[in-house]
Amino acid sequence: MANFVLVHGAGHGGWCWQPVARQLRLAGHEVHAPTLTGLGERRHLLTPETSLDTHIEDVTALLFHEDLRKVVLVGHSYGGMVITGVADRMPDRIACLAYLDAAIPLDGESLVDVSPGLQQYNDVRLVDGVNLGLWPDAAAAAIYGITEGELARWVMPRLTPHPWRCFEQKLRLADPGAVARLPRAVVNCLASLNLRPTHLRNRWLDGEFVRAIDAGHDLMLIEPEATAALLDEVAAFSAKKQHR
Repeated sequence: MANFVLVHGAGHGGWCWQPVARQLRLAGHEVHAPTLTGLGERRHLLTPETSLDTHIEDVTALLFHEDLRKVVLVGHSYGGMVITGVADRMPDRIACLAYLDAAIPLDGESLVDVSPGLQQYNDVRLVDGVNLGLWPDAAAAAIYGITEGELARWVMPRLTPHPWRCFEQKLRLADPGAVARLPRAVVNCLASLNLRPTHLRNRWLDGEFVRAIDAGHDLMLIEPEATAALLDEVAAFSAKKQHR
């Protein structure tokens, strides 16, 4: 069974993985779903210094203190930036990187670089010294694919705006080659894939494990059973790679 660490995207928190984590645990996997600093139930810890580096440190600290190894490290959306940075700092603890409709950055790139459409939602407001964007409103709900019904009523109050600094900070990797050598799985939401910049799209299509799902961007909430099944496939893929 796999050791999953599930890293949420912008404006979310560990809470968004509840349905998927439940399914994975029933299948016998170990699951950790941390909330990044300044978001979710940790929103009170937000400061002007909160950055991509802060969030990378959140996850590396979890791996160290829980002594997690052979980790299937999963990132959703902005979480792809975070897991790539974590893999650079702790490659020996990572069995596989899994990008769920996530950013797939290279050294020196920011989220804005790999997801330029983010600039369309640049309603950035300065609050207590922090520039915040992706406010939990109708525009954000449309991005996430959760716009109505019981699910929307549960999700929307739990969303938070996200520190814009995280989106503009360039990811700096000490050893890009070591990160590139780690086994990698990619799960694309079809609608999102069609919006990827043409000159970058091959990143989301090239690899040994590439799957697609016809779901909105928040696939872990919209299609939790299908998402858990895909992650179970990722676990099997990771195990196979380890035994080669």
